[in-house]
Amino acid sequence: MTIRKYKLLALDMDGTLLNDNHEITLETIKWINKAMDEGIHVCLSTGRAAHSAMPYAEQLGLDTPMVTVNGSEVWKAPHELHRRTLVDPDLIRQMYELAIEKDVWFWAYTVNGLHNRDNWLEEGTDLTSIEWLKFGYNTENDELRYQILMALQDMGGLEISNSSPHNLEINPLGINKAAGINEVCQLLNIDMSEVVAVGDSLNDLAVIQAVGLGVAMGNAQEPVKESADLVVGSNNDDGIVEVIRDYILI
Repeated sequence: MTIRKYKLLALDMDGTLLNDNHEITLETIKWINKAMDEGIHVCLSTGRAAHSAMPYAEQLGLDTPMVTVNGSEVWKAPHELHRRTLVDPDLIRQMYELAIEKDVWFWAYTVNGLHNRDNWLEEGTDLTSIEWLKFGYNTENDELRYQILMALQDMGGLEISNSSPHNLEINPLGINKAAGINEVCQLLNIDMSEVVAVGDSLNDLAVIQAVGLGVAMGNAQEPVKESADLVVGSNNDDGIVEVIRDYILI
């Protein structure tokens, strides 16, 4: 088997691996299979919760580690948890109060599921009794989103990113996809310089900057494109195929 410069392909899902119909195209599946046949590890690296990422891991036949919830969880393999980092319930309370004050859509992932503005906890529920993974806000009002960002920065202890131009995603400080992929590298006994990471949003920025080859999709947000080593086709134009064909299997 050929010894290759890159040994791990870390793939964001929404806006990257998945097209706008939330599907992996047949061409992308074909090239991911080619990469795996050549001994390349393929790792999902997503802001999604594990239960939402698992069907795609199974579709691709992955048995490699995974990074979910922007790094709050690292999996040795699908369904085998390696490490989980929780958000302080007091920070969840503050972020919830901020969402109510600003009257915006919000959501939060817990170990057991998803809560949002429409199905928040019953009044009086003890927040410390719940294992929190991530909190998020969504608004198309740029000024309102900026106000929320400033308030979050004042709270401290938070890792703030996004998965679209209209949202904010919050994890514990220091928890991001770069830290998650670094743990995956340790599990696989490879170096971060041997990783290709691909993404489109600010929650991909840290890992794109940290690996051997950081790739932005053609549909990526501008700061991601500016920080990446290269820009490929969009998620609707099989950009992942380009990465594998032209930069990994060469």
